[in-house]
Amino acid sequence: MTPPGTTTVRAVRDKLGEALFLRVAGPDGVKHRDRIHGRPGPRWFAPDSAIARVHGDASMFVGGIRALLLQTLHPTAMRAVSEHSGFRGDMWGRLARTSRYLAVTTFGTADDAQQAVDMVRTIHSRITGTMPDGTTYAASDPHLLMWVHVAEVDSFLRAHQVYGKDPLDQAGRDEYVAQTAEVAARLGVVDPPTTEAALAEVLAAYRPELRATPEAREAVSFLLLKPPLPLAARAPYGVLVAAAVGLMPRWTRRPLRLPWLPVSERTVVRALGTLATGTIRWAMSPARTEATEVAAAR
Repeated sequence: MTPPGTTTVRAVRDKLGEALFLRVAGPDGVKHRDRIHGRPGPRWFAPDSAIARVHGDASMFVGGIRALLLQTLHPTAMRAVSEHSGFRGDMWGRLARTSRYLAVTTFGTADDAQQAVDMVRTIHSRITGTMPDGTTYAASDPHLLMWVHVAEVDSFLRAHQVYGKDPLDQAGRDEYVAQTAEVAARLGVVDPPTTEAALAEVLAAYRPELRATPEAREAVSFLLLKPPLPLAARAPYGVLVAAAVGLMPRWTRRPLRLPWLPVSERTVVRALGTLATGTIRWAMSPARTEATEVAAAR
């Protein structure tokens, strides 16, 4: 016998999960999900590997926002995003493309994953421009690719350790960094870090190059204050943003005009962030379960 209210709860979960999935994966998300998880063939990574655990968890919502905030601090990378990205007019389209790339390279077949990498490399080869001082930049520059990579990996890993369902031990964290390095190397990153300690060293080495430019502050303002969301979604999004800001290094706060509230971040923000990611995990569990069953059947 089904307990009273169970059907209603499931309906709410399914509706919320569908809405979240549509925002993140785009209108063709179901088709891509079925292809990524359902197509038979060898994968780059096992279903129980560290990269699958991190990239399949709801903490990625927080990690993704933190990665975007951190990446704005590199003037050249931010200039390229400002001039060539659709973050102002097509924020959700860009999010869907990014999430699809992560999903394909983590969970898709080896052939599909390589095709996704090749497509991104082709796009990068076309993105060039000029800095205010007259120097040129190219999105395919291994130095810029390294910055984008380490900012993402550090953000995803930190978010997972704080808000993930099953935080990784040291061996798991090193495995995660090493597995993301495999994808990064295929994308054109030269000698990406393969341990958590090496990741921290690379991030520290970029510190002298980082600063907040007008383009960076515009992007941060857009992410924090002007997301194209309905009113009902603003409060939950605000919680995820607060959780992401709470994971940013202290030295980034003043340049990016981010708040610094250490006590609140360790208490209220952590509690709300845990609740928000737990709700997302609960809401999207049907899709996760389906994907798990498909993988188990192979």
